[in-house]
Amino acid sequence: MKLSKSQLETYERDGYLTLPGLFSAAEVDAMKSELRRIQDIDTDHLVRERSGGVAKTIYRVHEDNGPTASPVFHAASRCPRVLEPAKAVLGDESLYVYHTKCNLKTAIDGSVWQWHQDYGTWRKDGVPQPALTTALVMLDKPTELNGCLYFIPGSHKVGNLEPRFDDATAYKFWVVPKERLLDIMANSPEPVPITGEPGTVVFFHPNILHASGHNLSRHDRWAIYVVYNKVANRPLDVPNPRPDYVRSTNFAPLQLGTDDILAAGRVAA
Repeated sequence: MKLSKSQLETYERDGYLTLPGLFSAAEVDAMKSELRRIQDIDTDHLVRERSGGVAKTIYRVHEDNGPTASPVFHAASRCPRVLEPAKAVLGDESLYVYHTKCNLKTAIDGSVWQWHQDYGTWRKDGVPQPALTTALVMLDKPTELNGCLYFIPGSHKVGNLEPRFDDATAYKFWVVPKERLLDIMANSPEPVPITGEPGTVVFFHPNILHASGHNLSRHDRWAIYVVYNKVANRPLDVPNPRPDYVRSTNFAPLQLGTDDILAAGRVAA
């Protein structure tokens, strides 16, 4: 899939680009089936909610080995309709998957993700530049009630903010300090809810400010995030690096696969 000049300009201006209908209902069903299978596995590749112990986040579904490996996600992360736009927004043909993260924001239990820049964490992983892009694949229909993602349009242009470590939520990570966040919000467009039908893909910049609320609905909101990095931007050595499932050490350039991800998944399985 080739992006138009207008689409590339939208990504550059707003820090994100929405591509509706990239995956079919059958493909979404296959992905959700895989996540139902994987969430029952006992592994450190999976983070659970403090309340109820339900799965919150599953990592590393894009590889062909490991406890959370999935043939369908392996194929989806390499299919032309996703990999080609990633190459286009990054302006580089040589990419690898930095990590995959499946967020399972379950009905009632799905909790908050505070305002943050993804690069706030990845910079501490040793990644030299914010030269990555994330493909968000909607597996359920996100709404404001069920805890959809919010972006502050154009906020990727504020640059690299110094984050603060937050350990108050089930997933401990680096967030934007409140005082700096309020200042940015006062000088930016209002946050926008990122909604769409299942199968929609949203590419977004690692420095765009984003967050999501509690799932107050009776419906789950599942999504997968495939993070692409330039091979030339691979992390530098840092003390006590995070494990491979969140900071991949497989730097081999991705080979373009097939758009028939269901067939590819069956062959790989």
